[in-house]
Amino acid sequence: MLHLPSEVFGDVIVVHTPEELAGETAEQFESYLPMLDRSNVVVDVDGTENFDSAGLTALLNAQDSLRQQGGRLTVATTNATNRKILEITRIDQHIDVFQSVIDAVKSFH
Repeated sequence: MLHLPSEVFGDVIVVHTPEELAGETAEQFESYLPMLDRSNVVVDVDGTENFDSAGLTALLNAQDSLRQQGGRLTVATTNATNRKILEITRIDQHIDVFQSVIDAVKSFH
């Protein structure tokens, strides 16, 4: 089972993604987020060095699951490469992407 570092800020939980968000790890990540005790989730992808289509799909599917629970998913990254990946794949048109975790957390209030 996947366990990721996280911090709670009121009704928001910040989850730090693994170094690789691909393949089996992506599937575990997707099922991990809706099981958290908060449905407002900031995904900090700064620590991720490798995305594949499964990782990007996992973000979108996790967002759908959280919305069904009345929550929301946002992404935070200061990493220019990760930001570019989110732009090129147009994930940023479906999920709000923030420059910092603090900005992402504030977006829920």
